[in-house]
Amino acid sequence: MQFDPQTAPAGAVSKILTGSVIPRPIAWVSTASAEGVLNLAPFSFFNVAAHKPPTLLFCIEVRGSDGGIKDTYHNIMATKQYVINIATEPLAEAMNLSSTELPPERDEFEVAGLTPAPSARVTPPRVAESPVSFECELRQVVPIGDGTPGSAWIMIGEVVYVHVADDIINEKFYVDSQKLRAIGRLSGFGYSRTTDTFEMKRPPSQLGSTS
Repeated sequence: MQFDPQTAPAGAVSKILTGSVIPRPIAWVSTASAEGVLNLAPFSFFNVAAHKPPTLLFCIEVRGSDGGIKDTYHNIMATKQYVINIATEPLAEAMNLSSTELPPERDEFEVAGLTPAPSARVTPPRVAESPVSFECELRQVVPIGDGTPGSAWIMIGEVVYVHVADDIINEKFYVDSQKLRAIGRLSGFGYSRTTDTFEMKRPPSQLGSTS
């Protein structure tokens, strides 16, 4: 099959994207409104953008159910702060509960039975149960699309503080993926585990070679 995104059947390209770009890590983003109402939501368009300064990006799509804008976007734009928590196997059900569309005044921490823990540098709390949390300050927003469902904003944030559980990291700062047990997003209702892995050494650099 071959597709032109401009003429493909409705939803076709979206299904191919989310079914092929897998597994996608999950940014479990905690924010607070200007009035202090907490919000927690997962986003699977998420990755590392740079090391110096440490930078993460994730995307907030326009809500497909009603074309509305998610509370996460409003909160970040109001405060310029948020926390990206890592979703893991033991927290999968709680993460899924926090994805429920709720009115702005509802607190997803309460709905999912999670504990908001104080952050060190930003106002929004982190998820106490998550083994890794990155406190972030917003640096740039890149709008994508025309504002209709499927459009998005790329939220680019600098990591200003890091929380890592002692039992998943060694003295050289390597995180043990087998102990972290992060989960990834597939298509539809699918998720993946990160416990079945393999290693390959990268070939040596050929730059500067005289051969």
